[in-house]
Amino acid sequence: MSEFDANPFADPVDINPFQDPSVTQLTNANQQGIDDFNPFTENSRLTPVASDTKEPAGPKTTPSQPAILQPTVEPTPQANASAAQTVLLRQQEELERKAAELDRKEQELKNEGYNAKRNNWPPLPSFCPVKPCFYQDFAAEIPSGFQRTVKMLYYLWMFHAVTLFLNLLACLAEFILNATYGVDFGLAILWFLLFTPCAFLCWYRPVYKAFRSDSSFNFFFFFFIFFCQIILYVIQAIGIPNWGVSGWIAALSWTRTNLAVAIIMMVVAAFFTACAVLALFLMQRVHSIFRRSGASFQRAQEEFSQGVFSSPAVRNAAASAASAAAQSTFQGN
Repeated sequence: MSEFDANPFADPVDINPFQDPSVTQLTNANQQGIDDFNPFTENSRLTPVASDTKEPAGPKTTPSQPAILQPTVEPTPQANASAAQTVLLRQQEELERKAAELDRKEQELKNEGYNAKRNNWPPLPSFCPVKPCFYQDFAAEIPSGFQRTVKMLYYLWMFHAVTLFLNLLACLAEFILNATYGVDFGLAILWFLLFTPCAFLCWYRPVYKAFRSDSSFNFFFFFFIFFCQIILYVIQAIGIPNWGVSGWIAALSWTRTNLAVAIIMMVVAAFFTACAVLALFLMQRVHSIFRRSGASFQRAQEEFSQGVFSSPAVRNAAASAASAAAQSTFQGN
């Protein structure tokens, strides 16, 4: 009966929807932000009111699946050994490849050096069947301070060859006028054919190599042979009869027989005398350079021993002699 007794025409309950607590809270917060805003202040701006609930600082994380631990497998000793062997083989192949490359480059350098230093002495024409035997270049191989001395020695050797050839002609003139001088003519031919190349090989080339490489052994070899050469020049200048030389004694003996032959022989005797004087001067000059260079007899011995033991022929001969001695010893036992 209570529901039916109510007056349907009575005023309903005055319910204001803006009085709801959630709505009034929001309106009060916005009103506070507006009240705090001052448009006349510098760098002022309307900042929203922070909410009561703040999200934690830091990067957002996404849910992920739990980590699963993978089981670790320990390598066996055989696997470690095989891996180490593989690494060693790879390194060995790399070293072999580098060694082959170095050998190839060294061979190329040797070929280039051979082509660059092709033998050029004696200067023979290309159609000649005999080819040059030595390489000689004063500007490239001899230091600038010693080039003049080496050239003077080279010119002395050339003067030596010309003198021996003139001596041969003088002895030929003797033989033409008197057949009894045939022995002198034969010996003059022998001296020309023998002493010309021997002087080049025995004292000129050693002194050339001595200045080229500062070799004490070549210096000592030059001094010994060149001293003997000076003695030979003196004997040739004297002109002992029947020795195949046209010296002063032989030339003076022809002044009463044939003046032309005597003059030719005197010219040859003067040439031999000039050779002896120039040789003495150059030997003294080379000796002074040798003393300033710091060379010594001990250094020459060391160079000789190193050169002998580094020679393949000497090593092979020594090995053969040692093996033959060992075999004879075992057979004797």
